[in-house]
Amino acid sequence: MFTLFHRDKSCAARCGQIVTAHGTVSTPAFMPVGTLGTVKGVELSQLESTGAEMILGNTYHLSLRPGSEVVRDLGGLHNFIGWNKPILTDSGGFQIFSLAKIMSLDEQKAVFRSHIDGSKFELSPEKSIKIQEMLGSDIAMVLDHVVALPNKYEVIESAMLRSVRWAKRCKAAANHPYQELFAIVQGGLDRKLRSDCVAMLLEIGFSGYAIGGLSVGESPQEMYDVLDFTLPLIPEQRPRYLMGVGTPVDILNGILRGVDLFDCVMPTRNGRNAFAFTDKGIVRLRNAKHKTDNKPLDEECTCPACKRSRGYLRHLFNAKEMLGPILLTIHNLTYYQRLIKKAKTAIENNNFKNFYNEQINTLNEQIS
Repeated sequence: MFTLFHRDKSCAARCGQIVTAHGTVSTPAFMPVGTLGTVKGVELSQLESTGAEMILGNTYHLSLRPGSEVVRDLGGLHNFIGWNKPILTDSGGFQIFSLAKIMSLDEQKAVFRSHIDGSKFELSPEKSIKIQEMLGSDIAMVLDHVVALPNKYEVIESAMLRSVRWAKRCKAAANHPYQELFAIVQGGLDRKLRSDCVAMLLEIGFSGYAIGGLSVGESPQEMYDVLDFTLPLIPEQRPRYLMGVGTPVDILNGILRGVDLFDCVMPTRNGRNAFAFTDKGIVRLRNAKHKTDNKPLDEECTCPACKRSRGYLRHLFNAKEMLGPILLTIHNLTYYQRLIKKAKTAIENNNFKNFYNEQINTLNEQIS
C-alpha cells in the first residue's frame, strides 16, 4: 500500500506513494475536507484542477444525512459524489470532542443527540467501521476518544487507553475487501503516553498510523514537540497522518518531521471569509486598500481567482456574490497543493531544510 521513495538527507522529510483501490496518492499530500460529501463551494472538476489527489469525508455527518445506507444503495461514496480518486473517511472520533455538549460516552459507545433534529445517534467502534464500509472509502479510521488540551493526566490517559481498546475492536470488525484501516495515536502532550499508545497499536497492527488529539488547544510548539518524539516510533514503511492540521506553517513543520498526510478546513473556511493564502503571506480582501488594486492575488498562481484583480475579488465579497467565496476557496486549495508540490521537489533534491527556512520566513510576514 505505502512505498517510501526518498528521505531528505538533511532532515526527516520524505516522499512516498500510497496505492489504493481508487488510485495513487503521492506523499506528502494534503486532503481537502469534504465532510458531507462535498468540498464546500467547489465542483469536483474544479477540485481536481487544484491538484488534489485524495479527499476526506466524515462518518458521523454522512450517517446523519443522507444516511450511510442511502450512500451504499447509490453505489458508495465515490459514485454518490462523482469522485473517482481516493477517499479517506474519519471515524467520528473528532465529534466526540467537538460535539461534547450533545454527547455522552461509556466504554461501549458514544451517544449523540443529532445536531440536526435532536434524535439519538449511537456510535461504537463496530458501528463506525460498518458505516465506513458502507461508504466504501479507500482508507477508514478507527474510532478514537479525543479530549481537549490542556487536561488532567488521568483524563488523557483514560482516553488514550480507551482509544487503543476501541482500535482493537475496530480491527476485529473490519471486513472490507479493499479498505485499509489506520490507527490513531493519542496521549496528549505526554511522551510516555504517546509512546505506550504507539507500542500497543503496533502490536495490533494497522496499514497506517495517524497522530490525533492535536490542534485541540495546545500551542504550535507543543504540537511540534509531540511530533518530534512520536513520529520516530512509527515504522518508516507505514504512512503517517497528522489529523486536522493546519496552517501552511504547521504543514511545513509536519513535513520537516516526517508526516505524509494532512487535512484541514482552513483553506476552504478562510476562502469563504475573504482570507487568501499567497506566496507572500495572507491577503485580507475586505481591507479597503484592495478596492482599486489591479494586481492578482498571487502572480505565480494560475487558478481562476488569480486571473481577476484583487479589486474585483473584494467587490464580489462586498456585494455578497457567491462567486467570491468559490474563487477564493479554489485559490486557497490550489495554494496548498502548490506548496506541497514545491516541498516534494525540495525533498527529492535533498534541499527541504533550506526550502523550509525560506518559506517560514516568508509565511511569518503577514500582509493585509
